[in-house]
Amino acid sequence: MATTFHWPWTSPFEAAKLPLMTAKTTAQSPDSLAGLRDLLADLPGPDEAARARGLEREPQLTKPPGSLGRLETITHWLAAWQGRHPPAAETIAVRVFAGNHGVVARGVSAYPAEVTAQMVGNFLTGGAAVNQLCESVGASLDVIAIDLDKPTADFTKAPAMTEPEFMDAIGRGMAAVPDDADILCVGEMGIGNTTSAAALCMGLYGGGAADWTGPGTGVTGDAYDIKVQVVGDAVRHHAPHLADGLKALQRLGGRELAAMAGAIIQARLQRVPVLLDGYMAGAVAGALKAARPDVLDHCLAAHVSAEPGHRRLLDILEMEPLLDMNMRLGEASGAALAVSIIKAACACHNGMATFAEAGVSDKD
Repeated sequence: MATTFHWPWTSPFEAAKLPLMTAKTTAQSPDSLAGLRDLLADLPGPDEAARARGLEREPQLTKPPGSLGRLETITHWLAAWQGRHPPAAETIAVRVFAGNHGVVARGVSAYPAEVTAQMVGNFLTGGAAVNQLCESVGASLDVIAIDLDKPTADFTKAPAMTEPEFMDAIGRGMAAVPDDADILCVGEMGIGNTTSAAALCMGLYGGGAADWTGPGTGVTGDAYDIKVQVVGDAVRHHAPHLADGLKALQRLGGRELAAMAGAIIQARLQRVPVLLDGYMAGAVAGALKAARPDVLDHCLAAHVSAEPGHRRLLDILEMEPLLDMNMRLGEASGAALAVSIIKAACACHNGMATFAEAGVSDKD
């Protein structure tokens, strides 16, 4: 499937030296936090007529009522948020947002920051897991690398992003959502972003730093202890501002996380259902939910990550993951894998015969 990148490219091994990200913001994107709040206050809801048509068809299909479990409710959800019946799962857009984090200098990751750009190069040459997963489900992959040569600030000392930087990343995420997608899968690549996710979750939902901090790329021992300390330090530094989900994301997030938020919001505006990837996408979702409680109604959690804070977070968000595969890769891998379930749900709902069509006796 097609993979699109937003900068001039010569070699994946030269990624760190190249000017990154030329994608423009969408004309609809707000330019301030106040404008973003206004946008969130006026989001479209589900199409209940389309959902009703799905509910009407379901008991006519040649199976006992409820026997396909969540596959049935998925199709009703799809119809409601696509605003049509029958629902579709043919055009799948996978969007991977990449960004670098200044907090990496504190020693929170097993890998250096330049790995972000190197992995983006791997996406380009088709060598990453997400490339194979997209190919397997017929999804198109678009990788949006945002200012990799300009890491965010160390958020233990200052906000990760200024408001203009934050809004720019939001706009780039909004611009990445295609007009014709049936499903949007969002994921990320960014060394250090599990530290950001842990700080966001702690700041928004309480608990201790160790409750939310996991190994990420594989930190153990003293390095893990440093990561826990950094998460706690960041939350304490920004504590007066963390009751506001958007400010929390600006102060403790990253450009790729803000861009995911923009994509989730734009998908809602365009009636595109969303599959959220792992812990980082979950943390972004948590920040948006803190800003508006029903903002995630068009989203499903694709999987629960092996990163320990993710299961805790999904419980708080009351989101039941589609898959539990012990994955913690990121790069939208879990979301891409879950596409097969969405496709199966649509195939059954749209393609099965009704009792009348098949000449099969219904229950008395």
